[in-house]
Amino acid sequence: MDIDKLFEKAELIPAIAQEAETGMVLMLAYMNRESLAKTLETGCCWYYSRSRQRLWKKGETSGHLQTVLRIDADCDCDTLLLQVRQTGPACHTGEHSCFFQEVMRFETGAEGKEE
Repeated sequence: MDIDKLFEKAELIPAIAQEAETGMVLMLAYMNRESLAKTLETGCCWYYSRSRQRLWKKGETSGHLQTVLRIDADCDCDTLLLQVRQTGPACHTGEHSCFFQEVMRFETGAEGKEE
């Protein structure tokens, strides 16, 4: 795939890291051309920090690295799904996944209920 196609709409694209062994979504970050190129080159996840305005390697301070096993683009070529092998927690809080704060849980059978 031509990597430039991924950045036709924006300089930064969402990158979803999913644990390959379990299918658990670990985190959402952003990538630019340079971070994607470094990820492809090294096999480790590199992202772009919007707040720090710089590249960062996942685990550069914590040691909790993400090794890439596969990268797929969505149908619009504007979001990436990274299948990774995570060492240690993915979240800076110490949780395994960044998605641990439940917002709502629907009861079984509530699907499609009309008001």
